[in-house]
Amino acid sequence: MSPRPENSPGARPESRPGTPPAPSSGPRLNARAAWYVLLFVLGALVGTAGSFVQSAWFPGGLILALLASAGVFYGGLRATGTQLGVVASGAGWLVAIVLLSFGRAEGDGAFGGGVAEMIYLLGGMAIAVICATLPRLSPPAP
Repeated sequence: MSPRPENSPGARPESRPGTPPAPSSGPRLNARAAWYVLLFVLGALVGTAGSFVQSAWFPGGLILALLASAGVFYGGLRATGTQLGVVASGAGWLVAIVLLSFGRAEGDGAFGGGVAEMIYLLGGMAIAVICATLPRLSPPAP
């Protein structure tokens, strides 16, 4: 067998010293997807807990719920290093909030329609946008 020319399909590029290896799509992609699913679930849990805490202990509960939301949004940004981390946790948070705002046929609902609920809803969305637009830090030098 003769060696393949460098530009033929299936030829492997030679790695140069000092260049990082090409990203693989196997385990690394699965780990990243697992992070996003975990952040979605964490966002939904924080949104659900915040919905009940903000109305139970006003105004301290509202501040606590917004701080927890900011923590999960910023944590998603830092954990993944991309804005998709904020989007994943923010989507979970928003899904939980919307589902809890519907209520049931009996009239039970997590939101009573007051000012605190609107501050929690709009404030949480504003915090998510702020975290998504924060500049990403460059990775530390080796």
